[in-house]
Amino acid sequence: MKKSLALLFVFLLLVASLAGCTGKKDDEMVIRYNVGTEPETMDVHLSTGIPEATIMLQIYEGLTRMNALGQPQAALAKSWDISEDKTEYTFHLRESTWANGEAVTSHDLVWSWKRALDPELAADYAYMLYPILGAEAYNAGEGSADDIGIEAVDDLTLKVKLVGPTPYFLSLVSFKTYYPVYKKNVEADPESWHLSVETTVGNGPFKMVKWAENKMEFVPNENYWDAGAVKADRLIFSMVENASTELTMFENGELHMTNTVPGQEIPRLKSMPELHIFPYLGTYYYIFNLEKAPFDDIRVRKALAMAIDRQAIVENVTQGGQLPAFAFVPPGIPEPNGSDFRDKGGDYFEENLSLAKELLAAAGYPDGEGFPAFEILYNTSEGHKLIAEAIQEMWKKNLGITNVTLTNQEWGTYLQSRDEGAFTVARAGWIGDYNDPNTFLDMWTTGNGNNNSRFSNAEYDRLVAECLVEGNMSTRNDKLHRLEDIFMEEMPIIPIYYYTLPAMVSEKLKGYSSIIIGGVDFKTAYITE
Repeated sequence: MKKSLALLFVFLLLVASLAGCTGKKDDEMVIRYNVGTEPETMDVHLSTGIPEATIMLQIYEGLTRMNALGQPQAALAKSWDISEDKTEYTFHLRESTWANGEAVTSHDLVWSWKRALDPELAADYAYMLYPILGAEAYNAGEGSADDIGIEAVDDLTLKVKLVGPTPYFLSLVSFKTYYPVYKKNVEADPESWHLSVETTVGNGPFKMVKWAENKMEFVPNENYWDAGAVKADRLIFSMVENASTELTMFENGELHMTNTVPGQEIPRLKSMPELHIFPYLGTYYYIFNLEKAPFDDIRVRKALAMAIDRQAIVENVTQGGQLPAFAFVPPGIPEPNGSDFRDKGGDYFEENLSLAKELLAAAGYPDGEGFPAFEILYNTSEGHKLIAEAIQEMWKKNLGITNVTLTNQEWGTYLQSRDEGAFTVARAGWIGDYNDPNTFLDMWTTGNGNNNSRFSNAEYDRLVAECLVEGNMSTRNDKLHRLEDIFMEEMPIIPIYYYTLPAMVSEKLKGYSSIIIGGVDFKTAYITE
């Protein structure tokens, strides 16, 4: 009897050992989320999209970290001092480590920020660091990296000098372009370090352990400074682009949270507690390529903008509480006096079919006659397709333009097409990177990496530069309104609606944070029974 029990005990130990080799436990708390697409890149300094931002938020951390309302909280930095003129920040870093156990220091931040600004890297988001003294000159190839206003005073103290008061700077340093990267691996393989689980070393609450078959898996980073706040044993991110498939996965119990919800399904889902309509600080719009005729003619751009029935789109297609957009900066951004920037700025145009027809005729295309064929480019998505089909029909019915085709591309290819100008009209969306009008306006400067329209205006460029150094917040606010005036008068884009974020969320999922400026933070998320 004793021998049998001993043999049984050995057997059970062996089974337990083998189970441990799989890296998974039967009682693991696993959170399943669909991020919506394969990432364009996992290089934090080169990425531009929200899907990438959500992934990176789990494995990296900046000096601050955003809460759901888009307010910066202490993170890699435990505290900071700000000079009286608000142009110098001294960040005091907490003692923390990379996922491999090596210390994260202020020197890592200095090196990483200079890498993001390196002209040879050609990062689209390099301009996010332009508030830092000397950053723009270096990125433009006109200055030295040694002249950038960042200094590692010691291993845990970082001093940053700005070109002028930047009211949103504490939000900026939470953004992915400001994340530190692990220097040894980047230098060892500059092109491919971010393509491998083994060489993608972060400093956030989770670490990536698997990336294959359209799926990423993350486990808690035991070396994270706030590891005790992490409750989930594993995150599994799917990368399903089809929203209907994603919804089916949720309804089958394969997901705890979706990336989006098909608009046509929202009426059916409204009575369900799992449907959430999150606030989302952003604008859905179409970009004109101003280098291609006839979109180099402002009359054509305005005619197309005025011939879209936005109310029909938000009521019949998106159906998620979105609002028609007649400007670019969305509601929800406070002015210095506490009022809303959008309320003061108002609408810049209205749907006006008679004026649209007049403008199109004046441009040489009466009733759409002779208008050249063009395409609407969008990334693969049922929702984008339905919106494009609706607008295609509106332009046909309202303006007589009949030769519009639709082209969809997968996420990475679509972003590349936009960057290279390989489009005539393209779908786009911009979610604020911080809660300030500037995040919607400074991207349209001449040559900016995110300025896919090729819009260029000398006064606009000058005003953006002035806003960086303006110390009077009321004067700065007036200049921001003037920027939007110029931009909307030129109409290089067509605003369509202001975002909300419809998503299905299991009632068992708690502790997550859907951030108003983009991304879902699972740092403190957990599953209840």
